Amino acid sequence: MKQAFRFIKPLERITQFRPSATMMLFIATVLAVIMANSSLSGIYYEILDYPISLQIGGQEVFYHHGETMTLLQFVNDVLMVIFFLAVGLEIKQEILVGELSSVKKALLPIVGATGGMIIPILFFLLVMHEGPGMRGAAIPMATDIAFALAVLAALGSRVPTSLKIFLTALAVADDIGGIIIIAIFYSSHIHFGMLAIAFAILAFMYIMGCMRVNSLLFYFVGTFFVWLFFLQSGIHTTIAGVLAAFTIPARPGLHAKNLRAELRSLFEAMPDDKIRQAGNSLVLSHTQISVINSMRQRTRNAISPMQLMEGILSPIVGYFVLPLFAFANAGITLGGVTADALWGVPLAIFLGLFVGKPVGIYFFTVGFLKLKLCPWPQGMNRLNLFGLSILGGIGFTVSLFIATLSYTSAEHLHFLNEAKLGIFTSSILAAVAGMVVLRYTLNRNSASTK
Repeated sequence: MKQAFRFIKPLERITQFRPSATMMLFIATVLAVIMANSSLSGIYYEILDYPISLQIGGQEVFYHHGETMTLLQFVNDVLMVIFFLAVGLEIKQEILVGELSSVKKALLPIVGATGGMIIPILFFLLVMHEGPGMRGAAIPMATDIAFALAVLAALGSRVPTSLKIFLTALAVADDIGGIIIIAIFYSSHIHFGMLAIAFAILAFMYIMGCMRVNSLLFYFVGTFFVWLFFLQSGIHTTIAGVLAAFTIPARPGLHAKNLRAELRSLFEAMPDDKIRQAGNSLVLSHTQISVINSMRQRTRNAISPMQLMEGILSPIVGYFVLPLFAFANAGITLGGVTADALWGVPLAIFLGLFVGKPVGIYFFTVGFLKLKLCPWPQGMNRLNLFGLSILGGIGFTVSLFIATLSYTSAEHLHFLNEAKLGIFTSSILAAVAGMVVLRYTLNRNSASTK
């Protein structure tokens, strides 16, 4: 078990500065756009069409709709399950002990998120209210929490903690809405037998968690089989990652309150054997090694499987899954978009993200606060709430993902290319406009306090 995750250690060391993962996502996006619009476009699409094959017991694992998965399908149907597994763990943590752990805490960001999902869809449908293009109505309902928080981080310590908490909770509620939409509207030809097996495995994982089975290997293997049966069930595989996350135990094997006493007793039991040392070389006795290993095991048991798994997945998602997803899906062909097409899907997404998202978040939140069902969060006012609402229009990752699900057929690929243009344009403008508004209001607040 220890050996299995040792390769994660180098990644864990470079995740301390989280915006760097966002920068990698940005670089992967720019690289994809450059390759798709240059003489390297042939190589780019050859990479995306490269077959990914893995056989276990004579059976092809990455096999769907009668064909071996391409790299693009592998990223969207396999690697994104890891992303949604991490999202599911974050959602569970917020529901248990975070900003969604009580009705009082959760109500305001949930209301804001609801407005930020409903109004963008309505704006989209104002433009694309008929034909196959309207299938992408859910594209502008998503908020990319990584980019939004990166913008807040760029504004420094002047940003009130309440804004960061509100944006994080809002994005989590937003993710829940997106997951529900994917499950309901982007699944087809459901095979109930395969689905029943997947839910049986999920139930078994949950029961084992209740019986204090804390082995991460068990839950990773269980998640793999849940994914495998979801792949054949017709329900999109990303839902498997979210459901599996909710079976991971949040209860540690050793309560943190007892950790100090346990470590003290082990330390006192450490024998005073003579340590053999020469220069920088050090050799411990077998007994000393045994006690130190016991200490390490105790400290590991004080962390719940849920948080251990989140710590393992975080660098994988931030530094591998999302950059690869961006590279595979962000390759918009600019020459393929006509002037007339700009008034279709790109305009619908632009209005949804850049206009509908801020309007929905801001007015639903302010309207709810006017009902006096909860007070204004400390440090939040109408102006910085508006700036924060604009940042909600940074769709990017999940918007791109929903776009790939919306326009999958060959005859609708031009809609996918146009959708990418709308997502990029609105997300960039939302980031810039949100930063300008927040910088203005933060400077104004700091000047008024002097």
